[in-house]
Amino acid sequence: MNILILNWRDIKNPKSGGAEVLTHEIAKNWVKKGHRVTIFSSHFQDALPAEIMDGVKVIRKGHPDIRFLFASVHFLAFLYYIQNSKSFDAVVDEIHGIPFFTPWYVKTKKVALICEVASNLWVKMFGTLFGTVGRLMEEFYLGYVYKEIPYLTISNSTKKELIKEGVDEKNITVLPMGVTAPKALGKKKKENPPSLIFVGRLSKSKGIEDAILALKEVSKIYKNIKLWIVGGGDKDYVDYLKKMVKRLRMEDMVIFFGFVSENKKFELMGKAYILIAPSMKEGWGLTVPEAGKVGTPAIGYNVEGLRDVILNGRTGILTSKNNYTELAKEIIKMLENNSKYKSYAKAANIMSLSYNWENTAKVALQVLKR
Repeated sequence: MNILILNWRDIKNPKSGGAEVLTHEIAKNWVKKGHRVTIFSSHFQDALPAEIMDGVKVIRKGHPDIRFLFASVHFLAFLYYIQNSKSFDAVVDEIHGIPFFTPWYVKTKKVALICEVASNLWVKMFGTLFGTVGRLMEEFYLGYVYKEIPYLTISNSTKKELIKEGVDEKNITVLPMGVTAPKALGKKKKENPPSLIFVGRLSKSKGIEDAILALKEVSKIYKNIKLWIVGGGDKDYVDYLKKMVKRLRMEDMVIFFGFVSENKKFELMGKAYILIAPSMKEGWGLTVPEAGKVGTPAIGYNVEGLRDVILNGRTGILTSKNNYTELAKEIIKMLENNSKYKSYAKAANIMSLSYNWENTAKVALQVLKR
């Protein structure tokens, strides 16, 4: 098959996250099976307009924000498909808030890949006006435009949300997930004094502000504790976070690493004591099993996606309340109980071994072929 994937970002984008890892792993596994795969995504600073990665052709055009209209990746993807429609046997329409509206112009096989339903995040992220417009648009395309389209998603939490939005359960397939890790991981010695780590895109929805405030509380007991923040984000928001750290007089406790290589990310995860995951919502929470690979348990909020990947009381902890004071309490508890900590770390590592991208790609391809 010749498959086209439409996504707002590709794996090399500095703002890419778990969804882009998922997309690339599926694509490269399809290539290994003899299929041809093209990913059409947005351009970013210093990016090549096109390149081949792991056998996958990546084309970059347009801005990821649909408000750029005719210069957006959504519109340029539409033009690209219209010009090359006869070349593709199937299309994957990846939805991140705004879809590519392929049911309106793609006549061949198509599936929607959605990691999470934005729902109440619209208003929290974009305010009452734009948030309400976004939420109404989401309800419209999920309930009407994509009503007869097969859905691929990554957790039972998202599946339940899709059903609430009016999507027929028989049209939803939950993909088994995988975890990518460097071949030569090695065992890293944990930092002493302990360091906490946050890994992900730096945006308000990821709860990084709560991670900083929780650290402030924990530091009242553990004076030398550190927080490593790994990941990039919009410059304005990153600057805001750095000013927040300065205002709280925590410059010696918080280290911003920015966007790092996969090897560096796993090195830091291996040295860190606990992964902090205070997101408002996740599709699945890829960083949790990634940390599990290097024996680092997670403490996260009890929200969609994270409750699918953190087995509360076994591989890590889900907070009873989703606020920074509760997060701080659970961090302190884990730091104080070494035997319990070792149990979490071992269970998290064992669970991470069950995830395999080949299974993900296989199930997704079966849906495409149907």
